[in-house]
Amino acid sequence: MKYMLLIYSDENAWTDDEREHCYLESTQLTHDLHAGGHYLGAAPLHPVASATSVRIRGGKRQVTDGPFAETREQLGGYFLVEARDLDEAIGIAARIPGARKGTVEVRPVMELPGLAEA
Repeated sequence: MKYMLLIYSDENAWTDDEREHCYLESTQLTHDLHAGGHYLGAAPLHPVASATSVRIRGGKRQVTDGPFAETREQLGGYFLVEARDLDEAIGIAARIPGARKGTVEVRPVMELPGLAEA
């Protein structure tokens, strides 16, 4: 089953050196997961200040700067993995460096027939 591991943290909780080290660790983790047949994708996101939110209300498009909700922790990146079950996905999530300063949300991915392939 596929799981999306969403990494949330306070962007200001990281020093530049810590962030660079996190990227290096995350890169190594992608190689480890690939070797074990779990890796499907991963990427950090640009800072939340670069986000744009789009909503359709009353048939009209509304575009606003920033994320959908005001929170202390922002979505900072993701891993997309293949895991046997939730327990295995949780084990992978615990290896993500961002879990040490923030939260990694583990969510099963719905597989819809007919979706375009990457």
